[in-house]
Amino acid sequence: MKKMTCFAIVWIAWMFMAAVPCQAQSLQDLLGKATQVVEAVKGSGSVNMVGSWTYSGSSIEFESDNVLSKAGGSVAASAVEKKLDEYLTKAGIKAGNTTFTFAQDSTVTVAWNGKEKKGTYSYNASTQKVTLKFSKIITIHPKLTAKSDELDLLFEADNLLKLITYLTSKSGNTTLQSISALAKNYDGMLLGLALKKE
Repeated sequence: MKKMTCFAIVWIAWMFMAAVPCQAQSLQDLLGKATQVVEAVKGSGSVNMVGSWTYSGSSIEFESDNVLSKAGGSVAASAVEKKLDEYLTKAGIKAGNTTFTFAQDSTVTVAWNGKEKKGTYSYNASTQKVTLKFSKIITIHPKLTAKSDELDLLFEADNLLKLITYLTSKSGNTTLQSISALAKNYDGMLLGLALKKE
C-alpha cells in the first residue's frame, strides 16, 4: 500500500511538473497577446502625420462644455464654423485646393493655387500639439486631433491669423479682422483646418 501511495504521489508530482511548462507557455502567450493589445491601444493614440492632407473645411473646438453652452450649443458651433469657412475661402484657402504635405524628414509643404510655402514640423504627444515653423518668421503651435484619415489643426485665433497672413500675404484684411472679432466673442474656442488624407 505504501509503494502504491508513493507511486501515486510521484506520478501526481510528475504530472504537475509536466503541466507547469504548458501553463507557463500559455501564460507567456497570454501576456504576449495582452502586450500586443496594449501596444495597439497606444498606437491608436499616436499620430502618423506623414503624407499629403487636403483641406476639406473649417473646424471648431470649444475647450470646455461651459463655453459651448454659453455659445448656444451645437447650433452656434455650426454657425461659427460656417462663418470661418467663408472667411477662409475669401482669404484663398478653399476645400480641395490647399494641401499640407508632412514628410518623413520633418519638413512640411503647404500648397494652394499653384503656390508653395515650406517649413518644418514636430509633434508633441504629451501636449497633442504640433510645432509649425516657416522660414524663421513664423512659429505656431496648433492642437492636433486625429481620426484614421482625418487631421484637424486647431489654433487660437491669433495663431490662425498668423498662418493665413503668412500663406496669403494678406495682413489687415477685413476678412482676417472678421475672424479675429469672431474668436473674441467666444473665449476658449479653437479655430482650425480640417484635413483629409489623399
